[in-house]
Amino acid sequence: MIKKVLVANRGEIALRVMRSCREMGISTVAVFSAADRTSQHVRYADEAYPIGPAPSNESYLKMEKILEVAKKCQADAIHPGYGFLSENALFSQRCREEGIIFIGPSPEVINTMGDKISAREKMVDSGVPVVPGTNDKLISDEQAIKVVLDIGLPVMIKASAGGGGKGMRLVKEEKEILPSLRGARSEAKAAFGNDTVYVEKFVTNPHHIEFQILADSFGHVIHLCERECSVQRRHQKIVEETPSPLLTPEIREQMGRHAVQAARSVGYEGAGTIEFLVDNDLNYYFLEMNTRLQVEHPITERVTGVDLVKEQIRIAAGEHLKIKQSDIIQQGHAIECRIYAEDPDNNFMPSPGKIRHLTEPLGLGVRVDGYVYEGYEIPIYYDPMISKLIVWGAHRNEAIEVMKRALHEYKITGIKTSIPFLERIMENTDFILGQYDTGLIENNRDTLFNIKVCNLSCQDVSIMVAYVDHLRRRDKQLEHPSTPQPSESAWKKTGRGKR
Repeated sequence: MIKKVLVANRGEIALRVMRSCREMGISTVAVFSAADRTSQHVRYADEAYPIGPAPSNESYLKMEKILEVAKKCQADAIHPGYGFLSENALFSQRCREEGIIFIGPSPEVINTMGDKISAREKMVDSGVPVVPGTNDKLISDEQAIKVVLDIGLPVMIKASAGGGGKGMRLVKEEKEILPSLRGARSEAKAAFGNDTVYVEKFVTNPHHIEFQILADSFGHVIHLCERECSVQRRHQKIVEETPSPLLTPEIREQMGRHAVQAARSVGYEGAGTIEFLVDNDLNYYFLEMNTRLQVEHPITERVTGVDLVKEQIRIAAGEHLKIKQSDIIQQGHAIECRIYAEDPDNNFMPSPGKIRHLTEPLGLGVRVDGYVYEGYEIPIYYDPMISKLIVWGAHRNEAIEVMKRALHEYKITGIKTSIPFLERIMENTDFILGQYDTGLIENNRDTLFNIKVCNLSCQDVSIMVAYVDHLRRRDKQLEHPSTPQPSESAWKKTGRGKR
């Protein structure tokens, strides 16, 4: 049995994993960088250990340091969350060598599916439809030009070891081939330490749809239906929903079968996703496999009632998967919005800083997976996502209305956030009608960016109200000096009262 889990991650995903562990009676261990000493996951865990300076390559990516902590605290298993070491085959291998359970797939599977070229080859062999493209890495510039012209423009140049939109370039014209090739290689090298790239035919007006799968070590594989992930900026998802408004029941069943087939063909174990590109005619193609828990997993949990983290832990402990495919029924509709500390009207520039005020939405059908609190200083070193807002409704229109209400209630001051931008997406006609693809944001720039309803932001209004309250309290104190007063007004809490 797994009795203690070290979570090799930070932020909201570390907290989310720890919550499931607590419900299962499993002790948790947090690791933290110098920048995360006061983070929520450190406070929540049963034990917490420092692992290095703020930069991730000196802390959260230091596998030997994390393993050292795991052995010191006698953790039975390590949950990697997503990002950082979650898809690192060497880390999975080192856990195996140290006798620590890695809550994820084997290093062999991570290697196979983590490399996009080898993953394509596996899918072709197993009969899963793939996007037309190359199954070998590009060696020279001359070869790249020939391959692109043979496939036919437009194409996507992609990093073989990539993910998260890094190392990707869309090529529409012949003159763009070499600059895009060099740009993709350079970005891939910097992000993944591997500059290998390949080419795929660009699917016009594509939908990004992924299927959640679970597989145990006894060959039992199921899918938990799909997630529509087409609302993206810079090839990164910002809104997801399930069920997809595009798919028919027949196509959903076909894609689900192919997702299970794909996972079974590589001997997959644990939770993962099979990602597809789908065109408007409902032709679908394998895109990649993510051998980890996805950021957007909560919406699947909401419509299926399955705790994916608990299932990950049970599978890693060697248990049989008790859920059958016939048990999986989508109930209602769920939407997730990723809340980022960034300014969408300034090219999504990150906005680190101290949170002055925080009010999270509540009510029926609302879930917030976050990690920040009032007074928390958001570090500059990590991904700017600070929370995920998940809502549920009996049907899609109701879910959209719940999300609108929840975004309206979500108040954060002291930093810029993506909340106003997400509110505009929820009001967008194409989104409301469910008639959108990965071009939604680019095709609606006029209505999604730089919208000035008034000249005062929520933060401006909050500061004004706090100042008026400060003046009222001060006057009251002058009139009745013997009356006890709060030691600190809302105005002082904003930080302006010290000036």
